[in-house]
Order: sequence, then structure tokens, then C-alpha cells
Amino acid sequence: MPKYVMWGSYCDHVVEKRAPYRQAHLDGLATQKAAGTLVTIGPTKDLTKVFGLYEAASESAVRQLVEADPYWQNGIWTEYNVYEWIQAL
Repeated sequence: MPKYVMWGSYCDHVVEKRAPYRQAHLDGLATQKAAGTLVTIGPTKDLTKVFGLYEAASESAVRQLVEADPYWQNGIWTEYNVYEWIQAL
């Protein structure tokens, strides 16, 4: 199955703004992980960027997951890009 990298950006004051949506966000990620679609995801240490690695049938499938996430729907993630990735090792 193809792999995809997602890079995105967080809003300013992310720690405070994400609080009302964090549990729903984490629950959704856990569901994706259990299904085998989400390999890993997390923020950069400075909390300005998010990186995710997905195994999915298509780029559009990854975009649907990102756009269904409470962080996207509530402006915690402010932009994102998805790239098909070729794992070398």
C-alpha cells in the first residue's frame, strides 16, 4: 500500500486553543492507528509543525482523514500538504 507524508502547521497559542478538541483528536488518531492507516504523527518540538506518516490507498484518503480531524475543522492545524513517500530503507 502506498505511504504518504503529511506536513502541516499549527495555529498560534496551540496549547491553549487545542484543549477543547484534544481528546477527540487523540481518539480519532487511535482509531486510525488501530486500522493500520496511521503509522505515526506528532508535532515538532517547538509546536509549529505537525508530521504524519500514513499507509493509505490514495492521497485523497489521507486528505479525508486530515480534514475530518477536529484539529483541522477547528483551525488548530492551519495548513497542510500531503506527499506520496517512497521508503528507501
